[in-house]
Amino acid sequence: MIKINIPNNFIQERKYIIEILFKEFLEIHYKIYIKKIREYEIILENNNILQIKDSFFIKFRNKNDYLNRNNIQEKIRFFKNEFLVEKDIPVIYGDNEIKISENKITCGIDIFASSFFMLTRWEELVNKKRDEHQRFPGKYSLAYKNNFLNRPVVNEYVELLWNMLKKLGIKQERKKNNFNLILTHDVDKLYKFYNWKNILRRLGGDIIKRKNIKIFLNTAKKYLNVRRELEKDPFDSFDYLTKKSNSIGMKSRFYFMSGGNSMYDNNYLIKDARNIINEIKKRNHLVGFHASYNSYNNLELWQKEKDKIEEVCKLKVSEGRQHYLRFEVPYTWRIWDKNNMKVDSTCGYVDVEGFRCGTGDEFYVFDVLKRKKLKLKERPLIIMEGTLNGKNYRNLSKEEAMEIINYYFNITKKYHSTITLLWHNSSFDENSCWHGWELVYEEIIKMSAYLNK
Repeated sequence: MIKINIPNNFIQERKYIIEILFKEFLEIHYKIYIKKIREYEIILENNNILQIKDSFFIKFRNKNDYLNRNNIQEKIRFFKNEFLVEKDIPVIYGDNEIKISENKITCGIDIFASSFFMLTRWEELVNKKRDEHQRFPGKYSLAYKNNFLNRPVVNEYVELLWNMLKKLGIKQERKKNNFNLILTHDVDKLYKFYNWKNILRRLGGDIIKRKNIKIFLNTAKKYLNVRRELEKDPFDSFDYLTKKSNSIGMKSRFYFMSGGNSMYDNNYLIKDARNIINEIKKRNHLVGFHASYNSYNNLELWQKEKDKIEEVCKLKVSEGRQHYLRFEVPYTWRIWDKNNMKVDSTCGYVDVEGFRCGTGDEFYVFDVLKRKKLKLKERPLIIMEGTLNGKNYRNLSKEEAMEIINYYFNITKKYHSTITLLWHNSSFDENSCWHGWELVYEEIIKMSAYLNK
């Protein structure tokens, strides 16, 4: 077992990030000792020492002093050293010092504070920039502005840490991970032709809003065919999605809504989804909870919806995602944790794909205001199809989207990590902006099968 000496301030924060990196990512056994020192000291079984300079927490006295936007540098540096996997590494806190002797390495990159910054998302607590839905936009993040949102920087820090430990002769073996694709499907709308009100609104939109008689006629024809049971409703892709996942030995995750109090909610009644949910369960796929638009900071509303889906559908939900990816650190995590949820998967940006938390791997979350680790895990969302295709976001062609998806699959494979993808059940409607995008989904399935070999 190795010994880790840590400075005697911000003990909860230091213990948390050490646990995530050493226990969760590497599965290395260690014991922490609190000392009156200014640096981290990692003492191996052979008494060789890895010293990591503390460039962050040592500067502050009181428990929440660091939670200030002034403590985030607008421009960060990229450094090189012999222990990196990539050609360089973005350094959020620290410097490029690296001293190597026979029994000691001193590292100037503050791996712990930099990883803590990415995983806890305290950046979003102190940066008050928000979009029209009160979401923190990815384009305002430090990672995006410094061109490393597309890099799993926490995984890179872990590799840097491990390579230095190996150089010093660590005796323990690290955890072995594999590439893992998590397919998730938020069920915002059960059917395109759900009821008369819904149908009239769609037909009216084709004429009044889109001013397109061709689309109007196609919608009317599609509706009549669905009513006559000549074809499926365009949003009824559940059979297709489960079969595609089965073809590569994977479980899909379907997150259903059960309420809400805004114009963005209540597109169906949860009782009308019971047969679909039962079929999904019968096929051994997972049913989760898609909490409504305003529930992300409303404990009472959130609990009411969770109770309803569990009561009506006779199931227990343990994971899911917030509607519209609305999320407020640390309050949304608190709600999920208080309700004994195991996994939240909301932490992805709407406006741009990438590693919002610096990793695609699951990790236990930390409440930066209460200063404690929660029981809840975050499974970061890396890519949403609406981000790639959305006119208000990336507005990419199918070919451009596949290039991006291919990149994220390969970088995830490189780090033996996890990539979580969101593809709505309603994103296969050929009479819409999703014309031809089924081919993109087919390529994702093929790519996953290939990378899992």
